Amino acid sequence: MKKYFRMQIKALETFLCVTEQGGFHAAARKLNVTQTAVSARIRLIEEATGRKLFTRGAGKTSLTEFGQQFQPYAEQMLSLWSFASRDLPAQSQNRIALRLGAQLSVWDPLLVDLAVQFEKQFGKLLLTLNYDHNLNMTEAVATHVLDVALTHEKPSDTRVIFHELPAERLTLVEAPNNSAAHDDPVFVNLELGDVYQEHIRTSLRQASGQSIFLGNCMMALRYLLQRGGRGYFPDYVIESRIHAGELVIVPNEPDLKLPLYLVARPASEQHTYFDDILTCLTYLRG
Repeated sequence: MKKYFRMQIKALETFLCVTEQGGFHAAARKLNVTQTAVSARIRLIEEATGRKLFTRGAGKTSLTEFGQQFQPYAEQMLSLWSFASRDLPAQSQNRIALRLGAQLSVWDPLLVDLAVQFEKQFGKLLLTLNYDHNLNMTEAVATHVLDVALTHEKPSDTRVIFHELPAERLTLVEAPNNSAAHDDPVFVNLELGDVYQEHIRTSLRQASGQSIFLGNCMMALRYLLQRGGRGYFPDYVIESRIHAGELVIVPNEPDLKLPLYLVARPASEQHTYFDDILTCLTYLRG
């Protein structure tokens, strides 16, 4: 397996060298190997992908359309390998190799706060934070893409365990001069899943007006502060803005309670930190 992996890395390096040098002969000279070795390495990638990487004509080697699409991925893979094999060992001392993710943009700041609080309480750094607006976090944990994740959807997958946390309260706010500036104010729609959308449909009369979708909570807040409008935001994001008079709570509109679950794999090494993460989250949201 190790030998095969090294062959794959060499093949990627050779592919990029041929691309840079413009031909198999030049790449062989640059890499100090035979042209046969270069051809074999390129063929290894082509057999794995089922697509040709180069077209070879009279004195000219060009990337195919697929080769052009493959190039940035090859560069990223080599960059990641370089970091993992050389930089990571030096940087990972006293760090936990824990991949922590969240699905919804309202929890982007919470991931950062959690990482800081975890370091303060346990003296160790979380290694990786990740958020994604479309990734199914329960599936990501079950398939080892992530170790621990926050999600708004109650997990039903038997491959994971979960703990239900207090629901996240979102409050409808607007810019102070919103009503005077706009008869039909813009509603900033974060599209935070089924619970959110059902609340918007049934409870928010103003949602029938002009609406703009912004996938990131902090981007949406910045937009609202600069342009005006209204939208639902978690209390911990808007509390200081309300105190500063930059936002006001829209009267006579119900709050939104967004479910929150912490998910992990029961048999993983990282599961040992599950209770520690819960402790930090309880402190942050207490």
